[in-house]
Amino acid sequence: MVVVLLDTNVWVSALLNPYGPPARLKEAWLAGQFEVVVSIPLLEEIADVLARPRIQSKYGVSTDEIVQFIRLLQERAVHVIPTGGLRLCRDPDDDLILETAILGGAQYAVSRDDDLKGDADLVAQMQSYGITVLTVRRFLERLAGGRQ
Repeated sequence: MVVVLLDTNVWVSALLNPYGPPARLKEAWLAGQFEVVVSIPLLEEIADVLARPRIQSKYGVSTDEIVQFIRLLQERAVHVIPTGGLRLCRDPDDDLILETAILGGAQYAVSRDDDLKGDADLVAQMQSYGITVLTVRRFLERLAGGRQ
């Protein structure tokens, strides 16, 4: 089974817009098309972003919805414990995300973050770990084409 790291921005978008490409990724995961790897720092970051007053007021996301969403990830995903020792990005939060992918044996890291997907050196470094960094749409295309 293919293991994938979905970045915080993908999970947040999946919850806020149930009709967009990130939501389609979430549905594909729930349908068993791939495994997802998470860590406590990733889950905390997702919860933190979703709990921001601006997000809650604009999108009407309730605390109960956030708790249920995080619980779903906790129950259905593969968990790893990052050490915080990876130093590849300018943003330490991104390093924790990438370390989660590496420790979880992910073949793909899917993100909407230009710091991750737009940095050719970082993409090459992740490839050396056997991880392909892709946009949401590119990963959806791979799923649709059966090329995981």
